[in-house]
Amino acid sequence: MPFRHPDRSADLATRIEFEVRERVEEAVDHVCLEALVQNRRARGLPAPRADSVEDKEAYTANVVRFLEQLQRELTVDIAPDLLGKVRETTGGRGDAQARLVAAQVVLARSLPDYWQRFDAARARYLAEVLRGDAESGGEGGGLLARLFGRR
Repeated sequence: MPFRHPDRSADLATRIEFEVRERVEEAVDHVCLEALVQNRRARGLPAPRADSVEDKEAYTANVVRFLEQLQRELTVDIAPDLLGKVRETTGGRGDAQARLVAAQVVLARSLPDYWQRFDAARARYLAEVLRGDAESGGEGGGLLARLFGRR
């Protein structure tokens, strides 16, 4: 896949940083959009719309929630020096989502099994989205399950 950033004057490390960031952002986007769609489907609601403020807010909340969970899960057993880098990346002011993505870039560049860990965290997150929906008594059978004692 060719480097698509318009500024091709960057050194190799910067170009790699851009590529890794783009891949992480695309993967997070896919997970969070899938979570939103599954959540809506499980509750019997229509698919999310790009022009809906509520859907955009729900999507953004999914992004932050997933990135926070991902960071917790991926930093449990890492080396102290790498944990320090991650904390340094996320410890500033400004956009929390941007800091959380930056931390994932650090982890993706440092952990040889980052994408396997990402996939495991993605699967747990999506399962929690659906399980959370059922436990909250959302549409799609939650009320009937409680009435008939299937909880």
